[in-house]
Amino acid sequence: MINPNHVTVTKSPILKTIAGRCPRCGQGRLFRGFLKVADRCDVCDLDYSHHDAADGPAVFVIFVVGTIAAVGAVWLDFAQRPPVWVHVLVWPTVVIGLSVALLRPFKGFFVGV
Repeated sequence: MINPNHVTVTKSPILKTIAGRCPRCGQGRLFRGFLKVADRCDVCDLDYSHHDAADGPAVFVIFVVGTIAAVGAVWLDFAQRPPVWVHVLVWPTVVIGLSVALLRPFKGFFVGV
């Protein structure tokens, strides 16, 4: 008889790689540096050498961050009419911060796919 209280949930390999973990075991590290994909999983020994995300993650990050920055800058300018120096301080910070924050998960996604 199946125990209804025992449910095994297996995460998708894509969700594991977005989190920076091995797509097979979910425990080993996918990256050995900030964006450098490791040669193999240190837990289950899965070979990552054939995974190449190329420029795909950067392109999608540019689309996402560029859209957020452009819409945000136009909205801020029309809603608040700030001086130019506010835009000069706010938008480079937003663009750099979002780019750094999104690049690794997007690369993990591309490796997982």
